[in-house]
Formats: sequence, structure tokens, C-alpha cells
Amino acid sequence: MDFVDVRGRRARYRVAGDGPPVLLLHGIGRSLRDWSEQQDLLADEYRTYSVDLAGFGRSEPLPGRHTLEALAGFAAEFLDAVGESRPVHVAGNSLGGAVAMRLSVDAPSRVRSLVLVNSAGFGREVTAALRVLAVRPLGKLLLRPSRATAMRTERALFFDRAFATADRVDHALELARQPHAARVMLETARGLGGLRGVREDWRRSLLDAVAAQALPTLVVWGDRDLILPAMHLDAARARLPHAQTRLFTYTGHMPQIERAKEFHDLVTAFWADTP
Repeated sequence: MDFVDVRGRRARYRVAGDGPPVLLLHGIGRSLRDWSEQQDLLADEYRTYSVDLAGFGRSEPLPGRHTLEALAGFAAEFLDAVGESRPVHVAGNSLGGAVAMRLSVDAPSRVRSLVLVNSAGFGREVTAALRVLAVRPLGKLLLRPSRATAMRTERALFFDRAFATADRVDHALELARQPHAARVMLETARGLGGLRGVREDWRRSLLDAVAAQALPTLVVWGDRDLILPAMHLDAARARLPHAQTRLFTYTGHMPQIERAKEFHDLVTAFWADTP
């Protein structure tokens, strides 16, 4: 792992391989480690960059609010900081998918294609664990670090709970104990939704903009996702008719981990066909 200065803040990232550039973005409350399997698999063909989004993982928080627009701006400035000026394939999981879409709209020259993995933005429905963060002061209390909470969270991410390893739980607990973690998590979650779920206003405008640019797009989902339900894939097909789609069976919120080789084969075939 390396660190780089982005907008005056220290950001953690990992770079691997050589070839066409790929930017990998994680979900809310997560870190670049959610892309480790794919970086290892892609190293022979692509130059991959994974980064802890500002305020998440080991990256320092932004001076202002952690909005979708701010996180997309951070992603663009991260590419500048590591000297990557080529258009990149961007893959984003969960919140990272929404950040990827926002980046493609705000900085279209930076993005070559989109891979949206169980992405936020396609529906109102979201796990109750995120909706209750909108309730003050309950949200802050629920984010107090504990091993039991970390274990429940990791188990909810995978259909096969064997992936919720002790190492993943330890890492999640370590990240939750970062001094700014709860504040950034609450700020980001409340900016995107509330007790009734993910708000429609930002989703509608963002999807309209993504559909209008018709960038090469692949949307994938796990059929047993407990965080963002698989029916959102139907919404993605309707809102982004130009996109390719794939549903992974017996798979949870992170196909890039739980179906690592199949995911790798799918995205590399997609990128190979991208103009």
C-alpha cells in the first residue's frame, strides 16, 4: 500500500500491473481491500488503481462535506496525483458505483467505461442498517465500534458466509475505530438517503445524465444481495438500455470477491470490446 497527497489530504491507494488503466472504487464504510482479489487477477493485463475514498479506510477526510460530487472530485484528483492522465475504465461497488457514475458525468474525458457492481443509484430500497443512520442520535450510537457489529456487517455482505473471515472482521473493526469514521459514514449516508431509503432526486438526475452520454457500461449484481436488492438490476436495464448486464447466482453484495474469477473473465471481456 502507498499514500499520496490529494487535495492536501493523505490518501491510501494500491497500484498493480501494467496496461490500460482501471480505477476501482469501494462502497460506503469500506476500503480498497474489497478489490484485492481483482487487482491480483488483473495484474497481467491492466494497470489497476484502488483507493480509499476520502474519509474512508486509511484516507484522511475532506475539509468539506462528503457528498457524491465531492467524492467524485476526489477520485479525479487522485488520478492527477498518481500521474494517470489516460481515460480509465472505472469499476465501482455499491457507493463506489454511484461515485463512478458521478465521475463519468462531471469529468467525461477521464472515464472510458463503467462497471457498476451492485451499485447504489438504481432504487430506493436499501438495508435497514443504513436507513436507520438517518435517525438522530440513533445513527451515531449504532456506529460505535464493536466486534459483534463488524461480524454482522461482514456476514451480510456475502451469500457464502465463509467469506466473512476473521481477518475481514478485524479489518472492518480497525477501520470503524478511525477517529473520523463515524462522522464521515453518517454524513455520506444522510446525504444520499433517509429512513425511507435512498432519495430519488439525486438518483433520477444522475441516471438521466449517465443514460444521455451512453458510455460503454456493464452492470452486475448478486442475486442474494442483502444490502441493495437484485431487483435493482431490472431498474438498471430500464434506465440504462445501452448497458450490458449480468446476474450472479448464489452471490451477495460483492461479486468481485465471492465470484472473483467469473467476475474477472466478465469484465476483461467487456473491456476488450470497449472502443
